Amino acid sequence: MYFTGFADEAGDSIETQIKATVALGWKNIESRSINHVNITDIGEKEFEYVCEKLAESKVNINCFGSAIANWSKDPRDEAGFQENLASLKRAIPRMHRLGTRYLRGMSFKIVKDVEPDSPEIEKLVFEKLSLLVKICEEGDILYLHENCMNYGGLSHNHTLRLLEKMHSPNFKLVFDTGNPVGSDNHIGKPPYKKQSSWEFYTNVKEFIDYVHIKDCKFIKDTDQIFPELEFTFPGEGHGNVRKIVRDLLENGYDSGFSIEPHLSVVYHEQSDKPVELIRYENYVTYGRKFMDLFEEERKEVEGKSE
Repeated sequence: MYFTGFADEAGDSIETQIKATVALGWKNIESRSINHVNITDIGEKEFEYVCEKLAESKVNINCFGSAIANWSKDPRDEAGFQENLASLKRAIPRMHRLGTRYLRGMSFKIVKDVEPDSPEIEKLVFEKLSLLVKICEEGDILYLHENCMNYGGLSHNHTLRLLEKMHSPNFKLVFDTGNPVGSDNHIGKPPYKKQSSWEFYTNVKEFIDYVHIKDCKFIKDTDQIFPELEFTFPGEGHGNVRKIVRDLLENGYDSGFSIEPHLSVVYHEQSDKPVELIRYENYVTYGRKFMDLFEEERKEVEGKSE
């Protein structure tokens, strides 16, 4: 078991991301962007520089937090899909170079002008995702699907449908504790209720290989892709973080916990501190609070087993 996180939330540069990771006593980063560019898409020269800094600090990249098939990618957009294929093919040798086997991916955006799980859309999602997963199989990496504003995130039933259709040992789940809070639960007929993180988790937990720790409270829906949410420290929102962590430990979970705070820079106490410093301090504080929560749940589970 290990801790890691989206360290681009601590800072843009690889130096700041490493600094925050070391401050927490961790050895891993889930790498998403470096200087605002996804790690799958940065230039070769910058990638080499990242590798050098990681080697110097003895910090690893445990997962590529790619944007492949994410919430902004329409499954009907063929040109966009070709860009996804190029990103994946560029990512695999980089992952091999860094010894990284996890790649975070999704299952395309929730389309608004037709039913998001209509036969037309499902066919495109299944076909295109199957091709991405096949490339991962050939590259010996794991495609970790995240429940987000994508086809698989429509409900736990949709995630289970994906698992059935992919039918691949290289297709696993990364479960995000916070994402269900603002997501409609597309089971039955509209109007849909919001999802329960606990319900979603319990229905897919046997397929979970990795966990994102995010917590928040639902405020209201918007006309944008994402609803308005109030992001909180772990255990303070509606993501059932504590309950899920305890259940994972009770069932022998031994993989990674990756923090994704999403805290606004103004969440920190009002001060004259530079925004960059507030981002850094929020990330490190979030990591420490999660480790405290984890330790409390670990002791609780061990106490029950004695």
